[in-house]
Amino acid sequence: MTHEAVQPTVDPARAQAFVGTMTNIMNGGALALMCSIGHKTGLFDTMATLPPSTSVEIAAAAGLQERYVREWLAAMTVGGVVDHDEATATFHLPREHAGLLTRAAGPLNLTTFCQYVGLLGQVEDEVVEAFRNGGGVPYDRYPSFQALMAESSGQRFERTLVRQIVPILGPVGEALATGIDVADVGCGSGRAMVILGEAFPASRFVGIDMSETGIERARGLAAERGVANVRFEVHDAAALHHDADFDLVTTFDAIHDQAHPDTVLRAIFEAVRPGGTYLCVEPSASSHLHENLDLPMAPLLYTVSTMHCMTVSLAYGGEGLGAAWGSQETVRRLERAGFVDVRIERVRDDRSNTYFVARRPD
Repeated sequence: MTHEAVQPTVDPARAQAFVGTMTNIMNGGALALMCSIGHKTGLFDTMATLPPSTSVEIAAAAGLQERYVREWLAAMTVGGVVDHDEATATFHLPREHAGLLTRAAGPLNLTTFCQYVGLLGQVEDEVVEAFRNGGGVPYDRYPSFQALMAESSGQRFERTLVRQIVPILGPVGEALATGIDVADVGCGSGRAMVILGEAFPASRFVGIDMSETGIERARGLAAERGVANVRFEVHDAAALHHDADFDLVTTFDAIHDQAHPDTVLRAIFEAVRPGGTYLCVEPSASSHLHENLDLPMAPLLYTVSTMHCMTVSLAYGGEGLGAAWGSQETVRRLERAGFVDVRIERVRDDRSNTYFVARRPD
């Protein structure tokens, strides 16, 4: 006796709804590229200063080629980003939109994140190859990544570091004014240490990063701004060679893409003086996937993780922790490294990150 395979039924309404979902995904990806162009060319910044204007007027004000600007404006119009008046052939960027699209918006400027789409697209074929054969894509295949991180973190640091982040540190934050030793591990282009060095001249700051290019930029920034109480070192975060040298150590979005994050956390523990503080800043997420379903930028977070954070770690034989390792896992690993009294804090103008303040026991 034979049994015919039972074909699953298809819900036409669900299929039709998914057509809409995929259409939104494709349109969103395309518009992200166009928003990235609007950011890089300064078009959003220019339009924020203009009344309703024609493509010729906008191109002239931005110093750009009109034909390209006209096509870009068409994409922005059908995407609902700019307003268009067909009677006068003018385009206008509403103030409500400008507050999320221009450099004046600081860390609220969402076009900064739009740049990841084009950047990650450059390594898509290499990531696909890693899917098939294992391994990962090494850090040097992302030549623009550190500059993008410097831009996005710089906007955040200028607005939040001194006024919003330092206060959550407690006593060690207050001690910055009288003079303590501070290190930032994975400092990138050094913006955080330079800002703190300017604000707290009695303290001493060290930025540490494995990227010679990043450290070169950091030293240039410190020299440009005349900050003498900051220095920078080229070191692998897993081999700091600092023994209880610092009252405060910070990491900003630096742990999750390490090859061996537990080794790095233990090295940081050893670098903090007994009774000292470690500030670990990581992307806001739960360690449980189902709890991230309503996270506003969860698809972007997991995409960046797959195509950068995770694959870079795997490229160096690491565990590939991923950007969405989450608060629960962060606390667990901090405590496993030896830290105690771990507090979870939020910063008003930084919605994408969670701040973990931990202490090395006396």
